[in-house]
Amino acid sequence: MKKPLLKLCLTIIILLNSLLLIAAEKGVISGRVIEEVGGLSIPSAIISVYVDGTEQPLITSSTDEDGRFSIKNLKPGNYHIKISFVGYAPLIVNGIILTEKDYDKNLGSLKLSSDQNSLQEVTITVQKPPIEFGADGVTYNVGSSLLAEGSTATDVLKNVPLVQVDIDGNATIAGKRNTRIFIDGKPSDYMTSNISDLLNVLPSDAIDKIEVLTNPPSKYSGDGEGIINIVMKKGFKVGFNGNVGVSGGLQGNGNTNANASYRGKSYSVNGSAAYRYNIGKGNSHNYRENFFPDTTFYYDQYGGFKNNNTGGNFRLGFDWTISPKQSLRLSTNYNNNNSTSNSTNDLHYLSEELIEKRLRNQLNTGNGKSNNFVFNIDYDLQTDTSGGKLSLSATVNNNHNLDFRDYSTTYAQPSTSAPSLQQNNNDTGNDGITLNLDYEKPVFKKRDRIEMGLAYNYRKNDNDLLIENFNFNTQQFITNVKLSNQFLYNENIAAGYASYNYRNVGWGVKTGVRAELTDVAFDLSNGESYHVKPYLSLFPNLSLNRFFRKRYSVGATYNIRINRPRENTLNPQVNNVDTLNISYGNPNLSPAYTHQMEINFGVFGQKWSFNPRLSYSTSQGVIERYRTVTLIPGTSSARSESTFDNVGTNNSLALILVGNYRPTNKISANSNVSIIQSNYKSKLNSSLNRDGLSFRAAIGLSMQLPLKTAFESNLNYANNTNAQGRNKGSMTSNFSARKVFFGNRLNFRVTINDVFGNRSNTFYNEGQNFRLENFSTNNTQNFTFSLNYRFTKITVNKIPPPPVKAQ
Repeated sequence: MKKPLLKLCLTIIILLNSLLLIAAEKGVISGRVIEEVGGLSIPSAIISVYVDGTEQPLITSSTDEDGRFSIKNLKPGNYHIKISFVGYAPLIVNGIILTEKDYDKNLGSLKLSSDQNSLQEVTITVQKPPIEFGADGVTYNVGSSLLAEGSTATDVLKNVPLVQVDIDGNATIAGKRNTRIFIDGKPSDYMTSNISDLLNVLPSDAIDKIEVLTNPPSKYSGDGEGIINIVMKKGFKVGFNGNVGVSGGLQGNGNTNANASYRGKSYSVNGSAAYRYNIGKGNSHNYRENFFPDTTFYYDQYGGFKNNNTGGNFRLGFDWTISPKQSLRLSTNYNNNNSTSNSTNDLHYLSEELIEKRLRNQLNTGNGKSNNFVFNIDYDLQTDTSGGKLSLSATVNNNHNLDFRDYSTTYAQPSTSAPSLQQNNNDTGNDGITLNLDYEKPVFKKRDRIEMGLAYNYRKNDNDLLIENFNFNTQQFITNVKLSNQFLYNENIAAGYASYNYRNVGWGVKTGVRAELTDVAFDLSNGESYHVKPYLSLFPNLSLNRFFRKRYSVGATYNIRINRPRENTLNPQVNNVDTLNISYGNPNLSPAYTHQMEINFGVFGQKWSFNPRLSYSTSQGVIERYRTVTLIPGTSSARSESTFDNVGTNNSLALILVGNYRPTNKISANSNVSIIQSNYKSKLNSSLNRDGLSFRAAIGLSMQLPLKTAFESNLNYANNTNAQGRNKGSMTSNFSARKVFFGNRLNFRVTINDVFGNRSNTFYNEGQNFRLENFSTNNTQNFTFSLNYRFTKITVNKIPPPPVKAQ
């Protein structure tokens, strides 16, 4: 009798254990995500589930077409979730407890508020999804990247999907010839004479996210085929908090930065400061074949350079909630850069038989300094209880750039050739003011939204170029009247826009139109004056998006964009630093218009996502640099003249593939590939009628390792075509490892840049009577070490969000 009883007991124990195991993983957290204003469901919102006390999400999912989510197979325990979606402030829900008896938690309706109302939200540094996709572009959350810590905006942009950063630090969207950089929704090119200088010193720790807008909404200016919008951090936790950091590299570069904030009941103050020191070194080899009916000869030029750059960036912001219906934000930015440079180049003149006939040596030195100041004021007024809002903003900017260079030329062969010495002093000032008045309001039971607004922008550019040549007989510098000039540029743009956003279950439609009236005038100190007849431009915008079956999305967009010629391309001042390679602008340029269409598709799994995009654009009057080579009369030398022109039309077809895979909650991989087929047609020159294929690829990997360590890497490659040649870039790489101490307050990071070798670039260019190949390399291979200390513990939410009752 004992054996049957024992068997029965064992069977009961096994059944109970099985039931317990089943019950242990039958926990469910569910709910619905909606808009705070309007109550409309939000499909594709990211739901991240965390076990209390951990930094990495246990499970990441997304809402269906009705905004609903259900996270299943959870063990009993204490959880909190984070909900995030592009254009809305993140929402944290704490205190979710699953037990064997109470294993199903329905959180009901969870409301997300617009980022514009983030002053009322509590922001904590919990990791966001690194990349978020939308019908109109991609958002890169800077705080989720190790490579971003202790670095600058330029460093961060190198790892953003769809973005390409060239060897000079200029950022563009892959497949777009004309990309504009915005900061907090406002164009930065109105704020500084050199955008790369600003990005090279802007600290990454002050950046919240980077939006890559391939289809900018009608609220934005019609300039540029795409916009990279850098969104700065504005809201912080209640109380005083911030961080300080320092980094240094074996190349001699260094970077220090700090940001801090204080937030009271109805106001917050935040600021940041950064200082950067950088040493740049490199060399180049330029080989040009010049062929004419009666002669052929070659230029073989070798050069080297070294630059020392220092710069500082200071930002200060003040947010004030005047009343429940009114808010005010004041912000300022000051940026300064100083540089010293020296370079050498040796130009070998080779005959058709490759025999050296002449050798020219040139030594160039330079000093430059620039500074810019920007002041912003933004005022928001809630006009009614249904969510209507009126916004008024103004931006005033002033920047000044002084560049002094001297060029000393001698001839080693023949030694009888006279030397020359020239000084160039370029003094540039840029002032502007931008005014915006915007209104938005939910309509039709707060389901849809209308937006409209007016804008005015004024710019003034003053470019004063003084060129002096040294007279060796009198030992004095004499002004070169032919080349010295002052270029004065004035631009006025008045704009108005209206847009309508429609949302229904699983559907999203955005449509709008923007009108801009442009008035441009510029003149030279030699008496030449130009006034461009005011012209009106219309920029329609359409975006369709459909989310279905809980994991698929399909979208389509269409817009028209403009590339206006501005001072850098219009200024006819001649740069004759190299008398055999001169360059100048073209005051007769016309604006170029581009029609852009895109189809995008998305599919999402619990551990992966895949977003292919197919885009087509056609441009009329494309503005690109154009080179001609002519034989100098009475000599055996040829001069290259480089200027800008409306070279013709360009049709471009691009396939862009973006994917993410997360096999575990501690490993994440992402990649993107862009293939662009371009077709140029030109009446200007038959040599511009060409087809070309551009290619860009990037792959990234991040891992959370034991003992609070982490690893991240990124590889990039680009090869681009243009109207007259090709830029063949090499692979760039970044590897970074981090270790945190003292409850995540202190972290140490080491980064290896371009471990496979210094970054190089090969440029091919050809015309009717020349072929050119240029190879250059920079000292980008570097080991960088960084320390960063946070004033507060980043995993603590000191003010919990409003309680949410389980249903």
